[in-house]
Amino acid sequence: MTAVSIHDVSVHVKNATLLNGVSVDVAAGEWLSIIGPNGAGKSTLLRSIAGVLACTGTVEIDGTPIANLSPRQRAGLVSWVPQTPTIPMGMNVLDYVLLGRTPHLHPLSSPGKNDIDLARRVIDELDLTGLTDRLVETLSGGERQRVVIGRALVQESPVILLDEPTSALDLGHQQEVLQLLDRLRSTGGRTIISTMHDLTLAGQFADRLVLLAAGEIAAIGPASTVLTSELIETHYRASVNVTTVDGAVLVVPRIHQPDSSATKEP
Repeated sequence: MTAVSIHDVSVHVKNATLLNGVSVDVAAGEWLSIIGPNGAGKSTLLRSIAGVLACTGTVEIDGTPIANLSPRQRAGLVSWVPQTPTIPMGMNVLDYVLLGRTPHLHPLSSPGKNDIDLARRVIDELDLTGLTDRLVETLSGGERQRVVIGRALVQESPVILLDEPTSALDLGHQQEVLQLLDRLRSTGGRTIISTMHDLTLAGQFADRLVLLAAGEIAAIGPASTVLTSELIETHYRASVNVTTVDGAVLVVPRIHQPDSSATKEP
């Protein structure tokens, strides 16, 4: 069953083409990770799927064109975690996370006990329990990132879109957040589409990768076929070693050591 269908999506801004004819279907419960060098169009594609950026072509969520949905209807189907979210001033962590329940509430109603209990469970799972009453703007970058992800998770939408969700997180919290998302995907049937710069993490958690280059799909498939030294060197202009450990594809930058045999200047 297809959860997200992207067909011939293009984005043009003035004289620049940011995306050019991108098409891919994402199955329900699948994790698709979008990778590519800076300027490849990763965030542009994610914003197009989220319905916050105008594009040509079509994006459908559960068979419904996202352009036909109201913001409230869209929020019921898609959770969106941008790279640089807008944080309201003067709002504590619990109240900010509870904003994710808005699509499920009557316009004039307040969150009930079940909403608050869900928000507290997510806060606990994201290791934010001691920060519940802290103002969001006073948090560190990594703490704020987890709070924004928490808001998306309590939204309980079938599709979660995350733009560089681990960019501000330390190693331990990267693992915790990605494993939590993976549990939601595998046990809760959530569909996840993310962009990630860390190729090893992208390959470990995603079912498939889409490699974007200059706004077009250069490769698509499992990590074993997309994370190759040839493709990475071609599109990232990086020299890497690609190995497999316990079934996981690891991408390691190749460090060029100085030639010790070279004649030293006197």
